[in-house]
Amino acid sequence: MQIKEYIRTQVFQPRLNKAGCLVIYDPDRRYRQLSRDLASDAVTVVDASESSIESREAASRALRDLALRGSDARVVLYIPAPKPVTNEQKQSNPFAVYGECGAVFPEDDSEEYQSLCIKAKPEYATEIRQKFRENPAPAFAVIDAIGKGNRWPQLRTALSAESSNDILIGILAPSEDQKAALKTSDGWQDELRELLQSVLGMKLVTKAKQRDTIAYEIWRYLLFSEFVFDLPGELPASLVNVPKAPVAARFAVDGLCDRLRKHQDHREQYIAMAEEMEGELQLREACRNIADLGVRDTFPFEERTFLLRTAAAIRNDELAAARLLIGRSKQSVWCRRDENVEQWDLADAALKLVEACQDLEPSLAQGTQSLDSLVELYTTSVRVADRAHRRLERAAMTDVPDSLEDLLRYARKQYRDLVERLQHAFVKHIEASGWPVTGLLENVSVFDKIVEPMLAEKGRRVAMVVVDALRFELAAELLKDLADGEVELLASCATLPTTTPVGMASLLPRAASTLELILSDETLTPYLDGVPLKNVTQRMDILKKRFGDRFKDVTLSELQKKKTAISENVDLLVVRTTEIDSMLENDATYGVKLIPTLLKDLSTAIAKVRMLGFRNVIVVTDHGFMLNAAAEIGDICPKPSGGHWKLAHDRILLGEGDGDAHNFAMTATKLGVRASFSKIAGPRSMAPYRAGVLFFHGGLSLQEAIVPVVKIRFSAQVQDATAPVSVRITRKAGAAKKVTTRFPVFVVSVAKGDLFAPDQTVELRVDAIDREGHVVGEPRPGESIDPSTHTITVGTGHNCDVTLRMTEEFEGKFQVRVLDPRTMIAYDSLDLETSYTV
Repeated sequence: MQIKEYIRTQVFQPRLNKAGCLVIYDPDRRYRQLSRDLASDAVTVVDASESSIESREAASRALRDLALRGSDARVVLYIPAPKPVTNEQKQSNPFAVYGECGAVFPEDDSEEYQSLCIKAKPEYATEIRQKFRENPAPAFAVIDAIGKGNRWPQLRTALSAESSNDILIGILAPSEDQKAALKTSDGWQDELRELLQSVLGMKLVTKAKQRDTIAYEIWRYLLFSEFVFDLPGELPASLVNVPKAPVAARFAVDGLCDRLRKHQDHREQYIAMAEEMEGELQLREACRNIADLGVRDTFPFEERTFLLRTAAAIRNDELAAARLLIGRSKQSVWCRRDENVEQWDLADAALKLVEACQDLEPSLAQGTQSLDSLVELYTTSVRVADRAHRRLERAAMTDVPDSLEDLLRYARKQYRDLVERLQHAFVKHIEASGWPVTGLLENVSVFDKIVEPMLAEKGRRVAMVVVDALRFELAAELLKDLADGEVELLASCATLPTTTPVGMASLLPRAASTLELILSDETLTPYLDGVPLKNVTQRMDILKKRFGDRFKDVTLSELQKKKTAISENVDLLVVRTTEIDSMLENDATYGVKLIPTLLKDLSTAIAKVRMLGFRNVIVVTDHGFMLNAAAEIGDICPKPSGGHWKLAHDRILLGEGDGDAHNFAMTATKLGVRASFSKIAGPRSMAPYRAGVLFFHGGLSLQEAIVPVVKIRFSAQVQDATAPVSVRITRKAGAAKKVTTRFPVFVVSVAKGDLFAPDQTVELRVDAIDREGHVVGEPRPGESIDPSTHTITVGTGHNCDVTLRMTEEFEGKFQVRVLDPRTMIAYDSLDLETSYTV
């Protein structure tokens, strides 16, 4: 390959395609014409060689035009000056900001001209270095002239390969045709010996002529050489005499290993050979005392050391280093294994949580000064930490190895320390000013102030989606998955105690003026206008009596499973779901796992009620919740020593008495409750009144009592702004019907349904479903996968790798489906069966 072609196709073009903007710094003006040659209808090239001011204006215009020209548009900035390195240099360079937003060339010293020439022609590294000794800046033509002769003709012919790299790949991981050609040809072994000496500095020891015997020796030499080059320190004494490549061959070694690891056709063989060589060379034992093995995980044992380094970096507050290690892990062949995937996911979740907690630190002093500022801090920033903590607990569902236990405890403690600080400030302000928060929406007023006025307008139909335990951060995640429409997320004050019977009753008409809580025979019952509301039937009867045929209620599952017929006379549709609360109450660990699925179901339900003609949707909840996995043995709140108290739930006491150092105690009236008892007490901390509670609500905290109200208004008609698309799902491993891993990989491809349709991005849902319709596998969070809703986003003309995480207890036949998350229409599906031991 000519050097110009190599730089254009292997360096400039990939970087430009990925980043959209490429800044090329070239003080020697070597790449000017090469940069200009990148120009096309889609690529704008700005040359700053002549006028810096005009170039700045041209660059600014080009970037502004990107949004108008579509997803294929690109911008190249050619700067005939050295790349700014220090912050001071970047501040004085008008083009540095474009490099920060996009990509730059050169990235580092490895992209010096001589290095690029060697990468383009690794088999001629010696000759290229000689040319640079003769002339520090040889022309492209001089480099291209090197190796013009037809070397290794028999290898080129037998393997249908041109470059030395392609020849070596053909020897190490040949196709069936290449194997057959090597068997029927003779004399290529001598050529291979010459090639190995020239490219890798390797002297082949074996006298055998069989390809597999020769390849085995090359594999050992190649993999061990990459390992040695990457090792920052000295080799263990037991490995010093193992054959390895000279430093001059490093580019060739690294390039070959990268190709073998990354190419789907070669990856499995790479894994098998690396595992075998690790055992043959006894690397794990030889390197057991080496903490830093570099950055490349050539062998599987290295992945463990990188994971431990990541965990240590997070605990030592070296978050940038941990972020870098986690980023590298996503490219590693070893991190894709079943248990490795889960453990890296846990490390990533721990990092995200620690980062979220640290990001909040500068805001805490100001944000906790008043009740208003505290609520604002919670609804805008603390909810991000709540979400990160929930993700951590989901990642910690599976068996956590001893090596990551300290990391898990550390991340949980960071979060617990944060919420405890917020809780103490919250209770202090409530004791001073009472509850609910003055000026904030209250759940007892939601129906009268929001729903009722809508129903009063002629022709307006309202769907009220009532979700048990929809914490504020979950509502924020739900909004990300909603289709077009005017959406508003409001914070509301839940009614105390934050339990389901009380919270659901507070969402009914006239709750603000008539809701009363009666404590009788140790049982707490909400009354509305004198009517007891002990269950959902009694609550729905209130709405039936008020609205008659204009009202209908359905459960979320009923809306999902059948073609629900809703009369046009129905103006108020209530959709009820208790899945989040019931799942978390019964099994907090399993419930956390299912939350993303439940959010997707809610999004689908909202889309369906829109299809049924309800332009206004109000999503409400009774209370929030707290995940309590960080609790230690004995981490409970002692009840007040005096008085007479009834435990209403995990974190609320009702009755008579005074507070103490551990408990607040206020009058029911001050806490906004009309009741037969005079006082309400609760923990000042985030601890419950009983041990072993992994999920709780009922008390007074930001997570339990500041709840969301989501207002959605859709246009008069359902309009699908997206053009038709064609979506396919295939196995990454080919057409096999048996799944041998709990983390099978699939490829989702999206194409235009119409040749003349514009490019677009499509949101998709991928699930594994068993015969009964239960979800038994969901996407593992990745680059294109939303970590909260687990939907994926793919552009037309592109594809996306999706790794499904199969549930541990499932085995048998299942179907993988790719769906529209709004309509649940299936685009494509695969029928598969597990073939692994549960």
